[in-house]
Amino acid sequence: MSETDQLRQQLEEFRNDFERLRAEIGKVIVGQREILEDTLLALIAGGHVLLEGVPGLGKTLTVRTLAEALHLSFHRIQFTPDLMPADLIGTNMVVENADGKKAFEFQKGPLFANVVLADEINRATPKTQSALLESMQEHSVTVAGITHVLSEPFFVMATQNPLEMEGTYPLPEAQLDRFFCKLIVTYPDVGELETILDRTTEMQNPQAEAVLSGERIIEMSRLARKIPISQEVRRYGIAIVLATHPENELASPATKQYVRYGASPRALQAMILGAKIKAILDNRYHVARDDLRAMALPVLRHRMILNFEGQAEGISTDDVIGKIIQQAPEDALAAG
Repeated sequence: MSETDQLRQQLEEFRNDFERLRAEIGKVIVGQREILEDTLLALIAGGHVLLEGVPGLGKTLTVRTLAEALHLSFHRIQFTPDLMPADLIGTNMVVENADGKKAFEFQKGPLFANVVLADEINRATPKTQSALLESMQEHSVTVAGITHVLSEPFFVMATQNPLEMEGTYPLPEAQLDRFFCKLIVTYPDVGELETILDRTTEMQNPQAEAVLSGERIIEMSRLARKIPISQEVRRYGIAIVLATHPENELASPATKQYVRYGASPRALQAMILGAKIKAILDNRYHVARDDLRAMALPVLRHRMILNFEGQAEGISTDDVIGKIIQQAPEDALAAG
């Protein structure tokens, strides 16, 4: 078998495994197909997901079901205003050994799992929220000068209520940037509500079975990185990210009017990785501009900060991103 045929077979297995995982989660989660796809995409890309929506829309159930569909350890952390950093990462405890001698021993916190649900993350204080930063970026935690490595894959899925609800703290920009994407959970329609009632108020009780292993997720992540992207398409992605910065010459009029700070280089990395997985799922062996456009909203919406005018007029970052996509020339950074 040639190298090309082998790659095609690997990509076909990638698509099959992705669909198996999505179908298994779909046994429990009603609708939300786009949310599920982007969540699995972020997991395979090695990133983390921030879910936003009002209570009761199945955000917690989604990540719990994801953990059930994978052969991975799972911990849920309920964020509250009195939660402390040690409650997440663990702490050194004095223990007594068989000889009666006492010594410090590190007791692991709930962050030591493959899949971590940070439920209502914006109800905790910034001090506790920042305790997640090292684990999300470095996949390790440091306690008393000693670094403890987390097992791979490590995936944080955080849920938050809209900031206008009482008792919430806005996430620091540095932490928002660590999330691969931010997904907005919308209210179900009539048909979906009927299905939810069938599954929750009658005899039906669907459960997800484990269909993939952590090792397979890591293999899929490595395979996705092999998908090529042309220089022209990559420069188009760069142009989109630069267009989120009001001081840049590529900034759109909406950016200059409503945006205070634009997206970081991490946004560009996430767009490229997500676009490569989108290409695989679309049965292609190269990244297209449409793949980058499809990733723009989930990747950029939480990495842009609006100025006072944007906030006062009720403009959303989604509105600005939409304008950027419409106006960004495909050859803005063409070589030569």
